[in-house]
Amino acid sequence: MKTKHPKGLYLLFSVEMWERFSFYGMLALLVLFMKNYFGWSTEVAGNIYGWYIGLVFLTPILGGYLADRFFGPNKCIVAGALTIAAGQFVLFSVPYTASVTAFYIGVALLIIGNGLFKSNISVLVGGLYEKDDPRKDAGFTIFYMGINMGAAIAPIVCGFLGEKVAWQWGFFAAGVGMIIGFFTFILGKKKYLNGLGDHPASHKSRKSKAKTAEPLTVKEKQRMAVIFIMAFFVIFFWFAFKQNGASLTLFASESTDRVIPWINWEVPASWFVSLNAAFILIFAPVFSRVWIKLAEKKKEPSTPAKFVWGLALLSFGFVIMAVAAWANYKFGKVGVLWLTGTYLFLTLGELCLSPVGLSLVTKLSPARYASMLMGAWFLANFIANKLAGQFAGMYDKINHIKFFLFPAAVAFVAAMLLLVIRKYIKRWMHGVH
Repeated sequence: MKTKHPKGLYLLFSVEMWERFSFYGMLALLVLFMKNYFGWSTEVAGNIYGWYIGLVFLTPILGGYLADRFFGPNKCIVAGALTIAAGQFVLFSVPYTASVTAFYIGVALLIIGNGLFKSNISVLVGGLYEKDDPRKDAGFTIFYMGINMGAAIAPIVCGFLGEKVAWQWGFFAAGVGMIIGFFTFILGKKKYLNGLGDHPASHKSRKSKAKTAEPLTVKEKQRMAVIFIMAFFVIFFWFAFKQNGASLTLFASESTDRVIPWINWEVPASWFVSLNAAFILIFAPVFSRVWIKLAEKKKEPSTPAKFVWGLALLSFGFVIMAVAAWANYKFGKVGVLWLTGTYLFLTLGELCLSPVGLSLVTKLSPARYASMLMGAWFLANFIANKLAGQFAGMYDKINHIKFFLFPAAVAFVAAMLLLVIRKYIKRWMHGVH
């Protein structure tokens, strides 16, 4: 069995790293910026946060449709990268103009740019492998390291600049990151992608046009149904997980002792967002290798089984947070190890679910609908993120112990339900693992 990955994977790894640097750099600052610069309440900031991260995951449906039908993934990725950079630079201008309108324009550009970019680069990763290639899950896990390398660096760089220097410089650094990603893609795609993504799937030839018009087979319909079933369970995962940019950041800011005593310096609250990404960089190679080794021995867990583990580990992470909230209530500010432990279990859960889910969509999607179905997969993230933002907006109104126990319970119940029905889901996957 082949274990070496296509060279194009490492190009896409690098491009996604810089795009995620841009995204997470802005995300680490967003709620803190709205509260501390504009003076908006937690409820208002949480709702805007929810709409932002929700729409970031809704618009890929449109981006996928445009790629599949008209432009191809590569042109959409280029347009998306430039639009994201423009949005970051508009946000850079906000502290100079104090314009709420400019703030919303910047956020809107980021949403549109992400819609064009996000689903299409994931489709390119899937296109590097054959549908039944056992390296695909491992390849997506490596790609996921690119996502999280950017996510690990961004809050440190952009968070420090935003919180300790001036807000605008955090947004400026995020914009520069996206520009680097844009040029990386432009300079490397011809050499490493060999034409992959240059044309829309439905316009490659008369034959492909005719195939697009063909009705879906029962097998294709059932596989597509699995994508939507698994996307349903993804909602519960991301609803809980996306507290990282909102309530977990507020807990870091308000309830965590962040002062390093021997230098008397307080760690920026936004830096804690980097823990998730740092843990992924540590554990993603381990997971990637484990999936390949288990596949060689024909013992690799099915995708639904991996999802069960992901939800269960996430649930345990929020149980740790609930205990931390109790300790904060009883004794005052808590140490950084509570958040560190929470992020560790959230990360282990994410590695069982998120890259595996991206891989699943490329395995089960008919080629002519690949980008659009990847966008539909992100629709689940839209619902989850919008709910996460609304829930985060209630952080100041609910006892924090109960607040963190709720996502723990939601994830656990979802894990148990999926455990019960996983065998039925596998039948509709028709041999796809």
